[in-house]
Amino acid sequence: MRDLVLWLARELVEKKDAVKVDAIERDRSSVYELTVDPDDLGRVIGRGGKTAKALRTVLDAAARHEGKRAVLDILD
Repeated sequence: MRDLVLWLARELVEKKDAVKVDAIERDRSSVYELTVDPDDLGRVIGRGGKTAKALRTVLDAAARHEGKRAVLDILD
């Protein structure tokens, strides 16, 4: 799932090399921390947070498909 978040985020931003995803694994849940260049932060969050919400929805669906739980944190 880390690769999924990484791929989705890289498709949204201009500075693809600055995208970083750290995974904190627990028993049946994971926290993914997404870091992007400050200039691209608005692209990842989107107007009114709609893009961030969509990213979280896709990640949650992928995690549930595997019987897990996942949370996406976008760090600034």
